[in-house]
Amino acid sequence: MGYILELRKTLGSRPLIMAGAGVILVNENNEILLQKRSDNGFWDYPAGSMELGESFEECARREVLEETGLTCGRLEFFMDLSGKESFYEYPNGDQTYAAGIIYVCRDFSGELKAQDEEVITQRFFPLDKLPAENDPRGLGIFDKLREYLNRK
Repeated sequence: MGYILELRKTLGSRPLIMAGAGVILVNENNEILLQKRSDNGFWDYPAGSMELGESFEECARREVLEETGLTCGRLEFFMDLSGKESFYEYPNGDQTYAAGIIYVCRDFSGELKAQDEEVITQRFFPLDKLPAENDPRGLGIFDKLREYLNRK
């Protein structure tokens, strides 16, 4: 059982600060990998909460491997995520404020395989044809990503 699930036993659904990391994987066609989440039906990039003793980078690499079957090479810092805009209430009522790092990775290997428990399906999308059901917090992450990738 993970750290957050252990905390939830004591805290219930009360808001908590959830440290974590995510990775936006970009393929050779400049498309990004999104996965349809089983808990809320939204399309999102691989991400998750830290386990005790993990660094942001270790968390990011582990989450990508667990959720996609892919191994990340070089990670590029993209942005941090925190503040009142990072509040999210899960369908089960658990409330969180994210505090994390999002990376971009263009260097990955392995065979794409969705994690059965958390992911319905996965696929790469062009940035100008992203599914409408994404980014439930409305943080504009994909708009910021377009700007970031255009500068690189």
